[in-house]
Amino acid sequence: MSFVLHERLKQDCLMLGCFPLSRLLLMQDSRFPWCILVPARKDMRELHQLEWNDQVQLLKESNRLATCLTRIYQPDKLNIAAIGNLVPQLHLHHVVRYLGDIAWPAPVWGFGKPVPYSQAELEHHTGRLLASLEEAGSDGQVFERLTA
Repeated sequence: MSFVLHERLKQDCLMLGCFPLSRLLLMQDSRFPWCILVPARKDMRELHQLEWNDQVQLLKESNRLATCLTRIYQPDKLNIAAIGNLVPQLHLHHVVRYLGDIAWPAPVWGFGKPVPYSQAELEHHTGRLLASLEEAGSDGQVFERLTA
């Protein structure tokens, strides 16, 4: 059996593309710019379970995503976390936070009801993020876009 994305992540997110190790997802909640990296490895629940080279690769991919999110959104704080209480599959959240956002300073997990992106908002945000990720590819790390 090969890698399969957890049903909850399929339900809550839009797949944007693939790094060499991870799938890049966008949480369908327009209140917070929120991406998730999911290493495409079967039966992984914790970071330390990954092979060493995969741990290093995930860090590279996370740093690239974090750099792009910071460049685009200029957050007051970028929260990066592997929580996994509802979704046991290993995944790494990257959440842009501002001092004045509606959840500040509390965590965004479980805060209110998600507000889906409009089609125009989705195109705007994903277009900027994907273009930034492709531009940042000078490190030799390939990013494959899955959306137009």
